[in-house]
Amino acid sequence: MEVTRIAANKIYEQIAEQIKQQIVGGKLPPGHKLPSTRELTERYQVGRSTMREALSMLKAMGLIEIRQGEGCYVRSIEDIEMEVPRFEFLFTSLEAVAELLEARISLEVANAGLAAAKRTDEDLAALQNVLSDMDSELGTEAVGEKQDMRFHLTLAKATHNSVMVKLLETISAQVELTIRETRRVRLYANKAIASQLWHEHKAIFDAVAAREVERAQAEMRRHLNHVEDELMKSIQRKS
Repeated sequence: MEVTRIAANKIYEQIAEQIKQQIVGGKLPPGHKLPSTRELTERYQVGRSTMREALSMLKAMGLIEIRQGEGCYVRSIEDIEMEVPRFEFLFTSLEAVAELLEARISLEVANAGLAAAKRTDEDLAALQNVLSDMDSELGTEAVGEKQDMRFHLTLAKATHNSVMVKLLETISAQVELTIRETRRVRLYANKAIASQLWHEHKAIFDAVAAREVERAQAEMRRHLNHVEDELMKSIQRKS
């Protein structure tokens, strides 16, 4: 894998663009596993958070797949003229951020209802494992963010609808980029908020386990409205 020296401005975008060009140019073929995040940070001589931002952007573009516990893999590309999406408008317009979060709420409320109707015992076990991991790491920011995303993706998989999973992956990557560009909304660094978020996830799980579609949707909406309130307050403070 080739590495070119990176200029100081918008480092994560430049890294994403460099890796994108190697994927589009065939130097990194479909199915190829990228080096670990730690190795990439050493190669590019940047921080881990910067490297995670670059990988999140590549994921949002559909260029790579991030597999839980396995790493990042290059995806097959049909349109080699794909352009790097520009998200700057999300970071300067509160209205645009609100629209993105609104779209996420609509999608995830639907996911919660579908999961309650279609979940299997295996789905419940997977969700229970995520809740257990979240509970054991309350107040640990990086782990908390990771487990939060894992819960929502696991719930999406419980819909047994591949389109819903793909939609969530795409919109979650963009939400993640928005949060990072505001230099982090530290929901999971605050143990009291992290504990409240855990209980909200547990309420969603209980409704899904009971196959109560409307309650699952209501609990998901309540949870994401809380998250939206926290995000918007933080963004407004930083603007």
